[in-house]
Amino acid sequence: MERTFTLSNISAVADEFWSAYADKRVFAFEGKMGAGKTTFIQALCEAKRVEDLVGSPTFSLINEYRFPDGIIYHLDLYRLKDEEEAVRAGIEDCLYSGEICLVEWPERARGIFPPETMFLLIEVLDKTRRKIRATAS
Repeated sequence: MERTFTLSNISAVADEFWSAYADKRVFAFEGKMGAGKTTFIQALCEAKRVEDLVGSPTFSLINEYRFPDGIIYHLDLYRLKDEEEAVRAGIEDCLYSGEICLVEWPERARGIFPPETMFLLIEVLDKTRRKIRATAS
């Protein structure tokens, strides 16, 4: 999947994302600070009909959201130093739970991700446009 989006069409791209990756559970979002990772994850949660407030878990590391079909874990590894710290924080428990996991800054602990993880890169094209594309793990 490779799509360009703006805030005006982000919902449609989020719906398309879930259709394309209906069989996947763990998604790792890479991109520079301010690229729109959290914004895209908010759109993904809205598409799944999450009713909780969806925000960045930068300080809590893990946010848990309920949706009609289960749980979505939103993880932000930015503040972690390495894989060992991620394991101690319980990140692996989420990644191997069978629930949907949406992870920001996966490069902090890349070695703990399940082999079937879908890695995605969000790039800034200009002030209003972003591109999301699947990358090799």
